Amino acid sequence: MFRFFNRVRTVVSSELNALLNKAEDPGKMLDQFILDMEKDIAEVEAAVAKQIANEKLLSKQYTEAAELVAKREEQAVTALESGDESLARRVLEDKNKQKSHADSLKQAVDEAAKLSEELKDKLREMRDELREMNMKKDSLKARSESAKARAKVNRTMSGIGTGAKSGFDRMEEKVIRHEAEAEASEELRSANKTLDDELAALDTKSSVDDELAALKAKLNNKN
Repeated sequence: MFRFFNRVRTVVSSELNALLNKAEDPGKMLDQFILDMEKDIAEVEAAVAKQIANEKLLSKQYTEAAELVAKREEQAVTALESGDESLARRVLEDKNKQKSHADSLKQAVDEAAKLSEELKDKLREMRDELREMNMKKDSLKARSESAKARAKVNRTMSGIGTGAKSGFDRMEEKVIRHEAEAEASEELRSANKTLDDELAALDTKSSVDDELAALKAKLNNKN
């Protein structure tokens, strides 16, 4: 019986405190521990009820035995008063037997009463622990969810250098490089265009000069 109580205490003081360090889902395990404790309490309540019933039975038997002892005492007196000493002797002998039986029952009643009180104390202790577990349960669940959320964020942040952020930064650098290349090609194209224009202008100027010289020569010939 006491090994059973020690097991219950271990569940409350050890397993509950270590719960958040386990791989199981704390929310589900907390609910399961509450159910286990309620089941244990129901079993202990049945044991306490049985013990109290046993105590009452022993108490009743003791009362009956004590009453029989008193009755034999009165019967022995009656036998002596009637002059039957032999009967009085036999009555007293039976009285002594009943007295021994009553004393034994009295000791059993005292022990049963002591055990009943111990069991009731243990039951009260278990009920108090269950109330404490119920009060802590919601808080522990909330803390567990907060811890899981924080851990998830931390894991995400710790991997951000090789994850989406790293890829995003790489694409940004690539866009900047493409923009630089486009700008350089635009400058090169502008430079090439200017050179071609200048060359074309030279060709145009040379042709005009030739035509102008031809016209001058033609006028001179007429004169």
